[in-house]
Amino acid sequence: NSETTTLTAGAKASRKTGKNKLSAEGNITYARSGIRTLNDLNDNGVIDNTDEITTENSTTAEQLAIKVRYDRFLTEFNSLFIAALASRALPAGKEAVIGAQAGYSRRLYKSEKTEAVGEFGYDFSHEDLVAGEAVEIHSARAFVGLKAEMTEGATFETSGEVLTNLNAETLPTRSNKAELGADTRLNFKASVSAKLGKRMAVQTSIEAHFDNRPAPANIKGLAMGFVPEASKLDTLMKASFIYTFF
Repeated sequence: NSETTTLTAGAKASRKTGKNKLSAEGNITYARSGIRTLNDLNDNGVIDNTDEITTENSTTAEQLAIKVRYDRFLTEFNSLFIAALASRALPAGKEAVIGAQAGYSRRLYKSEKTEAVGEFGYDFSHEDLVAGEAVEIHSARAFVGLKAEMTEGATFETSGEVLTNLNAETLPTRSNKAELGADTRLNFKASVSAKLGKRMAVQTSIEAHFDNRPAPANIKGLAMGFVPEASKLDTLMKASFIYTFF
């Protein structure tokens, strides 16, 4: 009576040698659903045969993100970094996003069980949208992250990121340009992980992404010239099993 296909996966790796650190991470979330719907083919106001019962398929989640980053440590607590990013969020109206980041990172606090990090710098994004021309965004970026061991084997992580545009940009959903600071984006994530063994752990997480100037909504069959915006807020909740190789 219904068909649902879901896929979630992620990977993270890093290596530090002396004052150099290279890290990479990626994740994918995909969900597609098919539900039975009614289609009155003969327009008689009722459904009177099985041909008028069809299955409608729709993609409810399609998010892909890849990031590669290099840090050059100036001291134990301070580093300069550059990063390359690529992502895709089709329900949010973004067919492909390619970008880069550069900035300064500092460890704000470090104890036996808790670590806090702050960053600020520059972010560039080239976005191919589901409608209209591509958009390029130059942004100022600020980030703060916290990782803490709550009890033995249980870890809490949270992070917040703010990006605000430094250039005017035009979207197909708006006739007016987004002036300096009008396209502010907020990204939040929180997760709790608990070890099930030496290498296996289970994690629950929630993500929230806010975009004050969202991309066009990924909806088919719209009238020419009508380009509605996607929702400003996206949320994603996941439960995952994590296996550590090294």
